[in-house]
Amino acid sequence: MTDNSLRSVTVERTGPGQFTATNARGGTVTFSTGSDDGFTPVELFLAAIGGCSAADVDVATTRHAEATEFSVTVTGHKIEDEQGNRMTDLDVTFSVAFPDGESGDRARTILPRAVKTSHDRLCTVSRTVEAGTPVTTTVATPDQ
Repeated sequence: MTDNSLRSVTVERTGPGQFTATNARGGTVTFSTGSDDGFTPVELFLAAIGGCSAADVDVATTRHAEATEFSVTVTGHKIEDEQGNRMTDLDVTFSVAFPDGESGDRARTILPRAVKTSHDRLCTVSRTVEAGTPVTTTVATPDQ
């Protein structure tokens, strides 16, 4: 693998049940354990699935027309069983509308194909979930 394939974020605890993730470009997103209105890690996971696919579909359709409505809802059930905590029955639903006219008609025509292509080939997040990949964890001792 090439060095430019590596992606990373650093997560820091900012208070009780509060965390901030920082990417290599300096962007941040805060989240929590659900004790407030902040996103939980599971909700960020769902947002990552929806956001990845939304970005793919947006690129494909806006070549033809700007959407007048564009939302993606991602749902799933959080369960606990003999395999531990996990999400099941993940569903991604697009609600997209385009203006009347020839360019809107073209965008409407390619929308189903764009959604399918994102799911089948392009969305790194959902592709990784469906393909499955090992996750390793380690404990590093900070220099004291």
